[in-house]
Amino acid sequence: LTQIGAKFMFVAGMFVSGCVTILFGMLDKVPSGPMFIGFCFLVRAMDAIGFAAAMTASFSILAKAFPNNIATVLGSLEIFTGLGLVLGSPLGGFLYQSFGYEVPFITLGCLVLVLVPVNMCILPTYDSTPSKDSFWKLILLPKVLMLCLTIFSLSACLGFLDPTMSLFVLKKFKLSAGYVGLVFLGLALSYALSSPLLGLLSDKLPYLRKWLLVSGGLITALCFFMLGPAPVLHIESQLWMFVLMLVLIGFSLGMSAIPLFPEVLHCAHENGFEEGLSLLGLVSGLFNAMWSLGAFVGPTLGGYLNEKLGFEWASAIQGGLALLTGLVAGIFYITEATRRSSSSSRQNPPGNNEETTHLMGSDT
Repeated sequence: LTQIGAKFMFVAGMFVSGCVTILFGMLDKVPSGPMFIGFCFLVRAMDAIGFAAAMTASFSILAKAFPNNIATVLGSLEIFTGLGLVLGSPLGGFLYQSFGYEVPFITLGCLVLVLVPVNMCILPTYDSTPSKDSFWKLILLPKVLMLCLTIFSLSACLGFLDPTMSLFVLKKFKLSAGYVGLVFLGLALSYALSSPLLGLLSDKLPYLRKWLLVSGGLITALCFFMLGPAPVLHIESQLWMFVLMLVLIGFSLGMSAIPLFPEVLHCAHENGFEEGLSLLGLVSGLFNAMWSLGAFVGPTLGGYLNEKLGFEWASAIQGGLALLTGLVAGIFYITEATRRSSSSSRQNPPGNNEETTHLMGSDT
């Protein structure tokens, strides 16, 4: 990012992603069999590279443009992530049913390509110099490792729902396929609407970030235990309770996800990393790498557990991962606060203030 610039990386990533999205719509022309599968993987891999470039650069640009309101800006932009989750499936389904396989991909790809020149004109250009700080130096910090585990857990929890939830809803509640999208709506809307408020709270009261993060993980765990619900609870699954848990999951994911980027950045500053676009690129790249790793493991492991154990147990196991990361984060922050308190007490013994006051009075 520091070599080619954040703006160039962003627009180049969008251009690549737009082009390969259009190509994906042409894959029905490829002969079936290994060649078709191979081209599918190739095109999606190229799309992932373009997406990673655009996302990493966008986080860096936002943090550079709004250094004092990072969480607020990221939270506000999550409104559009939620809108994408809400509108993507029904619009794609409508275009597919009305016009066939190619049109949804061509439409979306062209929309992305139209935005490339728009961003070239609007986005500022930031100068940056390569930093001596390395990616490995950042990721090996104990606090950053803990935050990486949290990012991974949140993404895995969200990804777990992709291959499992629609099958469970269709089977358990006997809903038609058209209503499955409405069930997803609760999670996406609660996440989109709560994210700006959580971002504002994170920026205005920075000391609350750690507790938002911990509370969000624990609430997410509880909701996943109740989503099935877990068989050990002996509670009958009902549609209203399922939708309510999804709404709470959307809110709790926002509680944990929104403070993460500024927390990692703050930790880097505490450990002597140089401020600038280079550090923002490191933090943004790390954040997106951990999120993408969770987005891979969540659906893969979730699909396997769902097939072998059923949705109820699979959801409970996924909740166990969120519980583990929430407890690890809580223990880490409590230990950190205790260590800082004892260190401060050793540096400023109780009698020091009285002696200082007495000496100042004598000098006067």
